[in-house]
Amino acid sequence: MASTLLYEDLAGRLGAQIRRGLLRPGERLPSLRRLGRQERVSIATAVEAYLRLEREGLVEARERSGYFVRAAALQPPQARLPRLQARAPQALRNPALLDVLDVLSREDLLPLHVTTPAAELLPVRAIAAAASHVLRRDPGLALAYGAPQGLPALRECIARRYLHCGVEVDPGEVVITAGAMEAITLALRSVTRAGDVVLIETPTYYGILQAIAALGLRAIEVPNRVGAGIDAAAVRAVLARHRVAAAVLVPNFNNPSGSLTGEDDKRAIVAACGEHGVTVIEDDLYGELAYTGERPPPLRRYAGSTSVITCSSYSKTLAPGLRIGWALAGAHTDAIVRAKCFSSVATASLPQRAIAEYLARHDFDRALRRLRRELAANSQRWRDAVRRHWPADTRVSEPAGGMTLWLELGGGVKGQALLEAGAARGIGCLPGHLFSLRGDYRGHVRLGLGLAWTSRVEDGLRVLGRLADTLARRGAHKRTRP
Repeated sequence: MASTLLYEDLAGRLGAQIRRGLLRPGERLPSLRRLGRQERVSIATAVEAYLRLEREGLVEARERSGYFVRAAALQPPQARLPRLQARAPQALRNPALLDVLDVLSREDLLPLHVTTPAAELLPVRAIAAAASHVLRRDPGLALAYGAPQGLPALRECIARRYLHCGVEVDPGEVVITAGAMEAITLALRSVTRAGDVVLIETPTYYGILQAIAALGLRAIEVPNRVGAGIDAAAVRAVLARHRVAAAVLVPNFNNPSGSLTGEDDKRAIVAACGEHGVTVIEDDLYGELAYTGERPPPLRRYAGSTSVITCSSYSKTLAPGLRIGWALAGAHTDAIVRAKCFSSVATASLPQRAIAEYLARHDFDRALRRLRRELAANSQRWRDAVRRHWPADTRVSEPAGGMTLWLELGGGVKGQALLEAGAARGIGCLPGHLFSLRGDYRGHVRLGLGLAWTSRVEDGLRVLGRLADTLARRGAHKRTRP
């Protein structure tokens, strides 16, 4: 009885501190040993106190990181997709995609609109040392042309890595590319022809939409549900009604919503595509960035006889600027290698060798753990800033991994208006209409989580929230004006 009273008393006092704001969302709580010493209780009592707070939704446990104060509950964006199932395959009808490069190229903005991890979160010194070592050891080889398929040593590293998530990969099917987007584009070129129909999810990454448009393809959308991922039933329904050549899907931490598709849905999607002879092109760029540390399996794991081309890169985990990506091409290896040779000859040798050198000499998993911890903390920090500084009717996703936060604005505010108001104040965000075929999600914005947390970032989120509030008030005034 005494032990029960001790942990209840301790949990009650900590809970009161959290509710009063003395312990802020995202703040790390003392370790079990430290809490025990501070409160003069046993570790068992400390464990019970934290477990009680976790059940109450006040704290959360993070693998190998400890316990953290959880942000107050926020409503997720609603999946408003009117008449989506009635849509027919169509060419891209979103002129705003032509202007996105203007925003991305601006260097005067606080980059809350990008999904590139900050240098502080990456092993930049180790990567630089690896590149220097490669150049010193054999500069001629490091600066020479390489084979179109890529460096064998790097392809072997990539193949071995997939064993961690239960996927056997032959290094002979790995094709090294200039980032994940080149891998996706080469895969599309290899399995489709102009005019073919491609199945995509909505919302989805604008780069996928741009690639589809550039290749003269048509697309049809299925919902990616916030917090639940790709709708497998919708995939099956679309494939039953339309002749589809390929599906380009982002099942692991979709950009922009951050949603993770469950394993049962993954199996069902792959099975449906196999039944209809549809090649799946999987964007697995964020698969390594699960906040829990438990890497979700790619669609490739459930492929069986279905043709699945898995595309990814080191751009979000090691070195964005080196532009090293890959495709697990399977039966399409020869076609993708030819397409690579005809488009860019080969991926640059020095970046390939630098990455391979890093992987041979350093602990990639250790770097990943640190990056995941920071992204998980950022997700809570960003959400807490929205809770405190944005209008109360703002809805926010709660991703379990990846680098994006998806917001539904209240008060009739449009994402484009917030982009323009924020840019005028030196702060970036991306409007939601960039992430769909027809420019849906006009009342949404996407924020990136890759910056190191600083007072400047916190101020930027505060200013964006106030701008959203100002825009909502102006809209309300116009609607009520006689």
